[in-house]
Amino acid sequence: MSEQERSLVPPELPADAHKGDAGRVLVACGSATMPGAALLVARAAQRAGAGLVTVLATSDEVAHALPIAAPEAILMRASPATNAQFLLAQRGFHSIVVGCGLGQADDARQLVQALVERAPAIPLVLDADALNVLAGAPEKLAGRAGATLITPHSGEAARLLARAIPRAAAGREAAARELAERSGAIVCLKGPGTVVTDGRLVYVNDTGNVGMATAGSGDVLAGILAAYAALCATGAFPQWTAFDATCAAVRAHGLAGDLAAAHLGKRAVIASDLIQWLAQAQRRLSS
Repeated sequence: MSEQERSLVPPELPADAHKGDAGRVLVACGSATMPGAALLVARAAQRAGAGLVTVLATSDEVAHALPIAAPEAILMRASPATNAQFLLAQRGFHSIVVGCGLGQADDARQLVQALVERAPAIPLVLDADALNVLAGAPEKLAGRAGATLITPHSGEAARLLARAIPRAAAGREAAARELAERSGAIVCLKGPGTVVTDGRLVYVNDTGNVGMATAGSGDVLAGILAAYAALCATGAFPQWTAFDATCAAVRAHGLAGDLAAAHLGKRAVIASDLIQWLAQAQRRLSS
């Protein structure tokens, strides 16, 4: 394995590691109408190696489904009116992922804004509805003490930049760079040849296929990314950067999609299949 390839694989835990060393992830996702988003994020983070996953449930639908779909996860209940304050009072997490299936209600917007402004200096992954809260104003992300990782598809990136995103590779890369420069975030512009950039470094992914163009695929990526990024905050792996984590998550996510498509056919792939094949994808990439 070359040094470049090595940087695209999460570091191995020592033999005496405990679950805190593997990273504790907080999932602030899902809603009454989209509870599955929280479950996909949580299960993906678990399968990507997170030592402990906690899900903030502000709806009964998420709270009732979590023990069945992801029994290893911890359930944290909070009312929509108090979720931002409740969440910010928590300690001990190594990464937070917010936005998937969260919706656009006032309490959801308040939660996103509170996390952007006052979350601790740990990696913060924003996807889906969290990005829509920031439409036209990516500069609101600039200045965070911790790494900020955003995972827009072309539509979300267009709303953030208030302009269309070209389909050509060069135009996509330019848009991703602009978004990174304006936001101060590491940008993962999803799509064919997903582009990862911090405004200086650029990685263009070569795994994945059109079968992954299905609901929930981005939620799975967000969960993988939260797990990989959590390792940056444990302090055990100073060589492992948030940029490395983002590139590695995209690569593993795409390979899981390739393995799923090879066995099921591209037309049949659904997001849960990506989680099912993630373990095999990670084994292949680490060998």
